[in-house]
Amino acid sequence: AILESKHVFIDMGLKLFIDKESISILEMGFGTGLNALLTEIESQKTGQHINYVGLEAHPVAADEVAQMNFTEELDATNGKIIFEKMHASDWNVKNTVTTTFTLTKKNQFFQEVNYTNEFDLIYFDAFGFRVEPELWSKEMFEKMYNALKNNGVLVTYACRSSIKNDMLAIGFKIEKLPGAPGKREMLRATKI
Repeated sequence: AILESKHVFIDMGLKLFIDKESISILEMGFGTGLNALLTEIESQKTGQHINYVGLEAHPVAADEVAQMNFTEELDATNGKIIFEKMHASDWNVKNTVTTTFTLTKKNQFFQEVNYTNEFDLIYFDAFGFRVEPELWSKEMFEKMYNALKNNGVLVTYACRSSIKNDMLAIGFKIEKLPGAPGKREMLRATKI
């Protein structure tokens, strides 16, 4: 999970914006908080200010979060404290996690997304197409396109032809990129 998240969301997404002083990120599928943690770790390295919004309709239970060993695997300085702070933070309000990272966890369904030109980057980390195909629909990607600023980017581990074709039909510029270890390809979509 760590290798895939680093590759897809950090290396192929966040690092595109390395020269920006601050960026806004929308994560579709906050889940375990791994992508938020990895992004915060990067913000510590670069000093980049990150406004992070994570959507999750079914939050992970506190006892499950306590069992996760991400911070040990990452050997991250202060990682455990930051990870716990992220999960302990209130839902549906902006929380200051560190001096360079704010987090707003929204307890809502993806279908309720209604942003316009607000995000530089979207981490699209929804459950797989076979599990929840409605999350991978043209309508959903129209919402993502609208949520992005001009030249904003969406990255996802998926590379299904139907997803790619729907993104193209909406107006995204699509790049097929090498996937994370063990995966053939992934998609990066840019709002043009």
